[in-house]
Amino acid sequence: MSASTTFLEAESLPAINASQRRRAILATVIGNGLEWFDFTVYSFFAVIIAKLFFPTGNDLSSLLLAVATFGVGFFMRPVGGIILGIYADRAGRKAALSLTVLLMALGTTIIGLAPTYQQIGVFAPIIIVLARLIQGFSAGGEMGSATAFLTEYAPLRQRAYYSSWIQASIGVAVLAGAAVGTFVTSSLSAEALHSWGWRLPFLLGIVIGPVGYYIRHHLNETPAFRENSDKSDSPLADVLRIYPRETAASFSMVILWTVCTYVLLFYMPTYSVKVLHVPQSTGFIAGMAGGLAIMVFAPLVGLLADRIGRSILLSGSALLILLLAYPMFVYINHMPGLASLLVFQLVFGILIATYTGPILAALSEMFPAKVLSTGLSVAYNLAVTIFGGFASFIITWLIASTGSAMAPAFYVMIAAAISFIGTRFVRDPNYLQKN
Repeated sequence: MSASTTFLEAESLPAINASQRRRAILATVIGNGLEWFDFTVYSFFAVIIAKLFFPTGNDLSSLLLAVATFGVGFFMRPVGGIILGIYADRAGRKAALSLTVLLMALGTTIIGLAPTYQQIGVFAPIIIVLARLIQGFSAGGEMGSATAFLTEYAPLRQRAYYSSWIQASIGVAVLAGAAVGTFVTSSLSAEALHSWGWRLPFLLGIVIGPVGYYIRHHLNETPAFRENSDKSDSPLADVLRIYPRETAASFSMVILWTVCTYVLLFYMPTYSVKVLHVPQSTGFIAGMAGGLAIMVFAPLVGLLADRIGRSILLSGSALLILLLAYPMFVYINHMPGLASLLVFQLVFGILIATYTGPILAALSEMFPAKVLSTGLSVAYNLAVTIFGGFASFIITWLIASTGSAMAPAFYVMIAAAISFIGTRFVRDPNYLQKN
């Protein structure tokens, strides 16, 4: 089914009032933001978790084990993406989104309450791995379901704007995670931080679950799903058999998105401490700037993409990230400190917002409603698992092995080159091509 056919279907659906659309955006932003806060706060506290749950007598080995456990959660993402994506295409977007937020809260709460290695020995890292697997399963179903939900609520000519709020909510999560990290690392002594302070962000999961579930459970299902009588009996089989080209194109474009997210945003507090040797709070403060930039600019870029098209913004931002990655890492290594890290995060925060603001609209226009959640989940989670899940582990190992602090820059540049090629296959909707 072509994108234009999907748009014609959208125009024939029952009218949705402005209040319903605002509620859909608000529920998605809050729920998705809470999900990403839970999933990513682990990376912000990887240095402390390494010492408490993976003591090896060697700081590097402990950190490698901690970031590898961060990656373990990604093994479950394709599984969660497929199972929850099919569930969303069969049972509804609302049902899938309600389930994902409960699962994420469960995994986060387990980490927050887990006894340390000193208290229960080898069972401590096992508990952490189990919690990460639950989080990974939940996160796998979140993006496809949330994108399907928002794009099906969006007016025809505002799909990029509506879907850009998903990326804005990730910016909210980064900002919130970095803010909590800044607070606990700045206000607590080192002893208190390692004893109990690091648990505070994770224990928010106890509150996040019921709040997120309540918000999502009281939403109306999307009209596109309710009115669609052509539901697929085998969404995964249809995606692989009928839409392999669309899946491949989506996969290639997600690579840069996931690398930027997990390297330029979530890994930077660890990089700041271990490579730049600045206080941990400095990395968190800079991370807040990056999150704020994404939160503010992603919706603005979404508005722009609905006017000038998705392809030019996707290709242009991918190219700029490719060109700027190396000099920006040189800059922060030659002038480590809060000022340089703030510039780094603001520059890449704006570029990430420019790339990701229109990307979900572009991806959603490749699949029809009956397999939309499944198609997005498969392409997105495979790319995230391969290129994002173990990015922290690979980069930490490369820096230690080569002695070069520029390893993250090369990783980002490779991802940007691959995704730039993928963006050249994006075809804007008919109504944009005619303008």
